[in-house]
Amino acid sequence: MTDSPAEGPYAQGRQWPRESAHALTRFCFCLPALLLPLVCLPILSESTCFKNLYSGLVYGASAVFFEVKDGNGTACIMANFSADFLTSYNTQSGSKNSTFKLPPGAEALDSSSCGKENASNPSLIIAFGNGHTLTLNFTRNTTRYSVQMMRFVYNLSDTQIFPNASSQGPKTAESIPDIMADINKKYRCVSSNQIHMNNVTVTFIDATIQAYLSNDSFSKEETHCIQDESSPTMSPPTPPHPSPSPVPESPSVHKYNVSGTNGTCLLANMGLQLNVTYKKKDDKTVTRVFNINPDNTKVGGSCTTQQVTLELQSEASTFLAFQFGKNASSSRFFLKEIQLNMTLPDAKVPTFQASNSSLRALQATMGNSYKCNAEEHIWVTEAFSVNIFKVWVQAFQVEGDKFGSVEECQLDENNMLIPIAVGGALAGLVLIVLIAYLIGRKRSHAGYQTI
Repeated sequence: MTDSPAEGPYAQGRQWPRESAHALTRFCFCLPALLLPLVCLPILSESTCFKNLYSGLVYGASAVFFEVKDGNGTACIMANFSADFLTSYNTQSGSKNSTFKLPPGAEALDSSSCGKENASNPSLIIAFGNGHTLTLNFTRNTTRYSVQMMRFVYNLSDTQIFPNASSQGPKTAESIPDIMADINKKYRCVSSNQIHMNNVTVTFIDATIQAYLSNDSFSKEETHCIQDESSPTMSPPTPPHPSPSPVPESPSVHKYNVSGTNGTCLLANMGLQLNVTYKKKDDKTVTRVFNINPDNTKVGGSCTTQQVTLELQSEASTFLAFQFGKNASSSRFFLKEIQLNMTLPDAKVPTFQASNSSLRALQATMGNSYKCNAEEHIWVTEAFSVNIFKVWVQAFQVEGDKFGSVEECQLDENNMLIPIAVGGALAGLVLIVLIAYLIGRKRSHAGYQTI
């Protein structure tokens, strides 16, 4: 892709138009095998459609290839991955989940950029479907590069993906993913890598990404993700379809503190609700919702320089732990792990256990606090998720046992736009009515002038 706005949306260096690329692809596959390398590979190698076909054969059928080029036609970003999206949204009958995949027709937009030295950073902006975009913004230091921010904009007006949504238009979710690699090496992650962003979970699968390219191809050297080093490949979470169960009232909001030898390391105000899916003794799958009652819960935890843990033990044999980590390069803290151990007397397997150590939720700058009045839904595993109500949390740098400057969640910022837009519309309407009244009154007086 070129940075020049004068070129078409499929222009990338010597890029062929899409219709011509498809026609050439059909022509070349009809040639004898001996003529194929001589006649067609120089042409097809410039076709994005061919690159996606090739990458699909090499990396997997659902992988999609993306490329960003500068004004000289030199590639600065290359990426090849498949992705699954899990989004929670509201309908008139309650909250629903939608799952969908990154389609093969997804494209890198012209607004993607190689960046400018000391002015802007490289970015890959991927568009697909009816108004959905996934953006990866890159940054680097002397030794490593990373995705500084990942932003997913999804359009609730897309009725195929979000049927019966109670609101319309675009929604935005952001997160700082754990995607980084050494300079002049490609980021490689065969395992599923889940990125949690408020009500959205994006799962990258079999990903190869490289920014700040030194030539027009992926480096042979690679930096592997943590998931490849520590755990086997996991499939992305799929929302279960069990029998519904009665939903209890919203949980009580309670203040939780964790202190260590150097003072308080965690302040948290929040209400907690657990969604657990399991098989009963009669093999019927059900989902039950449990509120954490602060009055019947013992609070514990621990503080270290690298992680902060909040532990909740209830009388009903439920152990729930939240572990916070921090990103030294971005100076931000985040919820990185949730663990649950509980006993379900009517379950086929009474002991229920679930954990996920690759979360990226409740993020804020060190010394600040994260606050969200809207309900947040965090998927932990396929069978377990947590609803967090009116959360206000700060980890690590807590001064004077008080919350620092507030960083509001994207959900609250989006909700604030609604009354502002309504107020602006009403003000405009009042102004129009007033102007119409004054004009009408002036014309009325003009009709009765003395002769």
